[in-house]
Amino acid sequence: MSLRHFALLSFCVLLAACNKLNQENYSKLNAGMTKAEVEKLLGSPTECSGAVGLTSCTWGDQEALISIQYAGDKVLMFSGKGLK
Repeated sequence: MSLRHFALLSFCVLLAACNKLNQENYSKLNAGMTKAEVEKLLGSPTECSGAVGLTSCTWGDQEALISIQYAGDKVLMFSGKGLK
């Protein structure tokens, strides 16, 4: 294996290890957490929308995602799909 291939493979492994969308982090979510606590755990959301004090944010894509609904600044409920 050339040095270039080894470096590319190492980068991919490190990138996969940095993925915050996993079952371990999902299990740390709790109703009542603040947005700041969630973003410290999962990073910035991929998308958010909301109205009248309710907000829905998602992290990830069609393969693996976490969806969180907030009432004000607090987690109301959450769900996950495709997490490893």
